[in-house]
Amino acid sequence: MEEATNAYQEALTADAARYLAERGIGEEEVATFRLGVVADPLPGHGRYRGMLAIPYLGHDGHTLTIRFRCLEEHDHRTLGHGKYNTMPGDPPRIYGVDSIHQAGDEIHLSEGELDRIILRKVGFHAAGAPGAEMFFGRHRRMLAGFSRVWHWPDPDEGGARMAAKVSRSLRTSAAVRLRAGDVTETYKAGGAQALYDLYEKEKSK
Repeated sequence: MEEATNAYQEALTADAARYLAERGIGEEEVATFRLGVVADPLPGHGRYRGMLAIPYLGHDGHTLTIRFRCLEEHDHRTLGHGKYNTMPGDPPRIYGVDSIHQAGDEIHLSEGELDRIILRKVGFHAAGAPGAEMFFGRHRRMLAGFSRVWHWPDPDEGGARMAAKVSRSLRTSAAVRLRAGDVTETYKAGGAQALYDLYEKEKSK
C-alpha cells in the first residue's frame, strides 16, 4: 500500500488539485493526508484509473488501505463503479485513526473522508465514517472511550440514518446540527468560524 500511495501522490493532477481546492482542501492538506490520483494503476487497481486516491493512514502515517473517489460527473453505477470505491474484500474502516490516538476526552466524527479533512484543517480531532451506511459495531468500540463524540451528520436522509445509528451505538454522542449543507459546504460558505459556531451552540446546550 505504501508503494501505491507514493505513486498516486506523485501523480496528483491539476484537475484533481482544483477539485480539492474547491472543497477547501489545499496543498498543505493534500500533502498531510497523502492524497493522489491513480494515473498509472498498480496491479489490482486498474478499475480505479483516474480516480482520487484517499489513503487510510495508521497512527504512524503508513497506509492501511486506500479508497477511491471518482472525479467524473456521470452515472457511476452504469459504468460499473460507485462515486466512492472500496477495494474488494476490504472491510469498512474508520478514516483518521491518528486522531483517535491524539485526541483528549472528546473527538469529532464526520460522514465521509473529505469532511473529516476539513474538520482536521480547522483544528478538531476528527475521524470519519466512510459513508452514511458504513458505521458499524467495531467502529463504536474504537470511539467508546471518549467522554463525548461530536457527530456531524449531513442534513439529508442518509445523515439522519447515520445520526440515529451513532446515537444508538454511543451514549456519549451528540450531533452538531448542520443547516446549510454538509461540513465542507458549511466551511465554504462561512469558513472555520461557521463550524466553530455550530459546535459551540451544541456544546452550550
